[in-house]
Amino acid sequence: MKEIKILGTGCPKCKQTTSMVEKAVEELGLTNVTIEKVEDIMKIMEYNVISTPAVVIDGDIKIKGRVPSVPELKELLQ
Repeated sequence: MKEIKILGTGCPKCKQTTSMVEKAVEELGLTNVTIEKVEDIMKIMEYNVISTPAVVIDGDIKIKGRVPSVPELKELLQ
């Protein structure tokens, strides 16, 4: 099972990133995926991320400080 975490405090870019991740998962037809939004600043700091939004896939920070595109996310998820 893939675990995706979106790190962000709930800003518009963080919400947009969440939508992009959900769209990429849907377009790939992935069913064995959990998507978690992490908005607690202390938990975000545990990842040593200074700029949000950030996307963490299976424990690895893949994107930070920007909103990813759906094609980019699909590539990371395959």
